[in-house]
Amino acid sequence: MKPFIHQKQSQVVIRSLEHQDLEAIEKLCQETTETQNSHQNVTFNISPIHLSQNLPAIHRWYWPIKFLSLFPNPCKYLLTSYVAEIYGQVKGVIQVCPNNRTRSSWQVEKIFIQEAGNTRGIGSQLLRYCFEKIWEARTWLLQVNINDKSTMALYRQNGFQPLAQITYWTITPQQLQDLALSQPNLPNLLPVSNADAQLLYQLDTVSMPPLVSQVFDRHIQDFQTSFISGLIEQVRQWLNHTELVSGYVFEPQRKAAIGYFQVKLCRNGTQPHIAELTVHPAYTWLYPELLSQMAILAQDFPDQSLQLISADYQPEREAYLEQIKAKQIEHTLLMSRSVWHKIQESKSVISDLQLSEVIQSFQPARKPVTSRSYWLKMMENKKYIRSNCHKNTNNNHYCEEKNETLNSVSEFIPPNSKSTKKK
Repeated sequence: MKPFIHQKQSQVVIRSLEHQDLEAIEKLCQETTETQNSHQNVTFNISPIHLSQNLPAIHRWYWPIKFLSLFPNPCKYLLTSYVAEIYGQVKGVIQVCPNNRTRSSWQVEKIFIQEAGNTRGIGSQLLRYCFEKIWEARTWLLQVNINDKSTMALYRQNGFQPLAQITYWTITPQQLQDLALSQPNLPNLLPVSNADAQLLYQLDTVSMPPLVSQVFDRHIQDFQTSFISGLIEQVRQWLNHTELVSGYVFEPQRKAAIGYFQVKLCRNGTQPHIAELTVHPAYTWLYPELLSQMAILAQDFPDQSLQLISADYQPEREAYLEQIKAKQIEHTLLMSRSVWHKIQESKSVISDLQLSEVIQSFQPARKPVTSRSYWLKMMENKKYIRSNCHKNTNNNHYCEEKNETLNSVSEFIPPNSKSTKKK
């Protein structure tokens, strides 16, 4: 695809990330604050390599990642980024990644812009370039701080609408020790495998509102791990000094998963533990049990806080986190952009068609020709009615009405039919 050049500002060129841009992006990350903050959370897919956090690793692994992006594999979208340059100088960069395996839902990870006053110009061009470049994306997702009004206006201008409010929580090491003292009552806690993908998919679907579930558009394969994905994840855990532990609670009577947790534990104590938690809406009593289980797992690692998120459609989770005095560290707004915005922006041809014109096109060009047996039967009925009228001379009104009906019918009798009947 050719570089995107804005019509009004021809000096702005948007193209894919190249190796020579890494040094300019490093300076851009140091000199400016990012318009879009990326939040660390555990997902079922392989998370991208963040530009602002892993620049040394990107310098080292750029060409292998670039080579792998040419073929279908789990590493194909690890570094999907585009830069905006003016007269050869990088002024902005955007990083996006797919949010599911089918790549129908994509997420904006980061946007860096050099000039704050030109945020709407370059920022909008970077977003629109991604909308046109990644044609398979039906929905787009991103998170923005609720206090960042200018960035929120940028996304609003480009068709993003609020979907849910997200709260980030942190639990201190002392609070984790207190939670670990209580033994969790989880008799049916099982390890996660690919055979449980159907159960986890059903749990994920029922735990979210229909609109949110539709935007994420997850499928059973999103909860499965291939051999290559598992191998890559093991390598990343070894490089980042982390360990990933997951489990789910099985309900034997309903034969369904009612709770799930996944926690990324730091082995060297340099970063906080990050947890993901999914609970069936009918089993909210699992919140203290699952948090106690994760607190017990964290005791085998250096003291660090535990971070997790909650949405505004999970009031029971937020109430429990407030009860244990967990600290709120950030509020974000989850926003989405549907593909229907693209259809609305273009003029629809179907809406211009009139219903009468559509129906008229389905009408027959000629009137149907009645069969000969039908006309013979009508002539016999005519003779029968006239004979009865001569017998019943008192009922003149009845005879006149029937004769008028038959005469109107006989007008449409073909001449051949009449001559045949006289013979």
